[in-house]
Amino acid sequence: MSLLKDPERRRWLVFAVLAGAFLLVNVHRLSTAVLADPLARSFDTTAAELGTLHAAFFYVYAPLQVVAGVLADRAGIRWTAAIGTVVMSVGGVAFAVAPFFPAAFAARLLVGLGGSVIFIATLRFCANWFRPDEFATMSGVTIAIAGLGGIVATTPLALLVERTGWRQAMLGLGLVGLVVGAIVAVAARDSPADADLPAIKGVPSAETLSLSGVLTNAKRVLGGADTWLVGIVLFCEIGVNLTVIGLWGVPYMVQNYPAVGVTEASTYALAGSVGLLLGPPLIGRLSDRLERRTALMVVGGVIYTAAFGILALGTPPKFVVGVVLFTAGALGGAFALGYAVVKEQHSAAASGVATGTVNAIGFSGAAVFPVAMGVILDAYWTGETVAGARVYTEFGYQVAFGLATLAGLVALACALALHRRVGAPAAAQDAAASDD
Repeated sequence: MSLLKDPERRRWLVFAVLAGAFLLVNVHRLSTAVLADPLARSFDTTAAELGTLHAAFFYVYAPLQVVAGVLADRAGIRWTAAIGTVVMSVGGVAFAVAPFFPAAFAARLLVGLGGSVIFIATLRFCANWFRPDEFATMSGVTIAIAGLGGIVATTPLALLVERTGWRQAMLGLGLVGLVVGAIVAVAARDSPADADLPAIKGVPSAETLSLSGVLTNAKRVLGGADTWLVGIVLFCEIGVNLTVIGLWGVPYMVQNYPAVGVTEASTYALAGSVGLLLGPPLIGRLSDRLERRTALMVVGGVIYTAAFGILALGTPPKFVVGVVLFTAGALGGAFALGYAVVKEQHSAAASGVATGTVNAIGFSGAAVFPVAMGVILDAYWTGETVAGARVYTEFGYQVAFGLATLAGLVALACALALHRRVGAPAAAQDAAASDD
């Protein structure tokens, strides 16, 4: 049987196409760490303004996650992802040619608008083409693509910017995205049935709902306490990771460690992206094998909080920073189990809205933390600039990482509450069943 006619092989082809689009989303949203200094020079920004430019992506991305879920459930995966990729890439081209800060801000909003639908469309694809006991693994693999995009957005992008300039690099990224969007439109399909293929054994059918049915599901999801607990966990983890790895991690290394340039500093941000590449699929697979979600979220929360606490207490050796950022990225896989927790509480037809809702809450953190950390750093500005970029004190960065540690504690508290509501009763039922 050919690749296109075998549904179990065809799903990997379509997943790869969607993963390519999602990789570009993550290059765009994390690129500002490497671009921080040239952007500061090009647009003469303060730390808060640079944080706002970085967060502009998320001002649109976060609130549209629920809309993305509705589109994935109602309009389908194929055109939602294809049009989103094209819009994102047009925004990338506009960002590359922006002559002044307001235009760059508007372009980042457009990038966030297009990118907002791709992750949820990909998760909905996984729900339509993979068995429920494969979903945590596939969501972990999808999040690992974010790590791969983060890797591309660090040292490789730094080298490209060094060679061509930031505008040319971002223009090329936008043009590549336009091609990827066209491929998504040609290759992606919403379900095996939509591709005229037989059903995959064990995969529940997910019918297309009416608009009223989608809105009913959205209301049910928003009314669940577990939705908000998962959302707050993701708010803290996503907000902190995308701020530290995607924006302030590189300036922190350059300004606090002698003789460390942007290219070398980007390798430490790369460690965080490598963690995100490796951790989520491994933790997702472990979760599927153990049939445990919330217990792993709690363990991850403890380690995550301790990792950022190290940076809040002082400026450690460089290799420790790399370990901390790798750990923070890898433990994104523990927190991402929240997607599976919420999905498993709702029907297959509601998977887009369910995952979109918690993603909206989660990515709101990526709109808040960059500005919050930027305000903290501006309060500790030394008054000096180097090549047009502001220099902040070592203590200022410690205070910023103290905020990250506090966010980790909040995430841990919510994970514990979620475990008491969901994980502990399930474990007790399993223990009772084994006694029988």
